[in-house]
Amino acid sequence: MSQQVRHFPRGLTIGLFGGSFDPPHDGHRQVSLTALNRLGLDYVWWLVSPQNPLKARAPDTIAGRLAAAQKLARHPHIHVSDPETALGTRYAIDTVRALKARNLGVQFIWLMGADNFATLHHWRDWQALMAEVPIAVYPRPGHTLRAMTGMAATRFAQYRHATQMASAFKHYRAPGWILLQGRLNHASSTALRHNRDRQKAD
Repeated sequence: MSQQVRHFPRGLTIGLFGGSFDPPHDGHRQVSLTALNRLGLDYVWWLVSPQNPLKARAPDTIAGRLAAAQKLARHPHIHVSDPETALGTRYAIDTVRALKARNLGVQFIWLMGADNFATLHHWRDWQALMAEVPIAVYPRPGHTLRAMTGMAATRFAQYRHATQMASAFKHYRAPGWILLQGRLNHASSTALRHNRDRQKAD
């Protein structure tokens, strides 16, 4: 199921949505559709990671997660693959730099939930990541306020763009970030895994 690294034509704007997708759920699709619409993206690229370096738990097989993500995406402008497998990258900063080098003239925007933005300062070279690619943050129940007052938001406060400027955000360059408007979704991969594991144990 592993795919080669895709090359996009110059002039396109691509949202990069990285994660374990273990398992993928409707919230992932909702974030993607909202980003496509509000940011005017050409595609959203789901980067299904072999292993999240911040998680000790080994995820489901990459083939299984890819298949589930592709089944869930169901949209011609959502591309699903695992470029980190081919690139040999493990951290977001390295993946972004590698994808930019292979897609010259393409504008990338990193998509992430507020829960991840709140803990972005734990990521490897997180400040370099913010300087490398604009970031669009999607609200998450119980996490948005913490994200907006967290270290990343505070350190890069002067680079925040107003939510109502979402349609113009693709024309800006890093560093820059924006909080999108969107319906709150309570779906959680962690909760889904717990339910799945509990059902297996019964």
